[in-house]
Amino acid sequence: MKSLSDEVYGFFRKQHFVIVATIDSSNGNPHTSCKGIVKIERCGRIYLMDLYKWRTYNNLIKDKRMSVTAVDEHRFKGWCLKGTGRILPSSGLTPDLIKAWENKISSRITHRIIKNIREEKGHGRHPESQLPAPEYVIEMEAESLVDLMPHHVSGGADR
Repeated sequence: MKSLSDEVYGFFRKQHFVIVATIDSSNGNPHTSCKGIVKIERCGRIYLMDLYKWRTYNNLIKDKRMSVTAVDEHRFKGWCLKGTGRILPSSGLTPDLIKAWENKISSRITHRIIKNIREEKGHGRHPESQLPAPEYVIEMEAESLVDLMPHHVSGGADR
């Protein structure tokens, strides 16, 4: 497993969503979707919300390879974690993962309300409050990390 630096760990913890890529089981092409981070550990283990048990779920059943990408367009910074995933059924979720899930949903609703108060109008119905209960969580163990900042922007330094 790939241990995460404080910078990378903190960056992923602040993300409201990430882009998850899996291998499409029907044709071998990449499949991407947005997922919420439930929890991330410094050791490189990341837990993701997946609510609809569809393509990502089916892809991971057949091929465990996946990646998780997050970017901050304003700071021109981002990373991609690559590794293997597995499905954790809700019956096997630990109380701390369930609590992390509940906290993530509450945080998303709070964030949306604050943005609406600031008149940064988005979706007015708070769709997070209508999400179904999780049937499972995706657990990924990061094996490698790709820094997405171009070398000419970072001064050519290895990051």
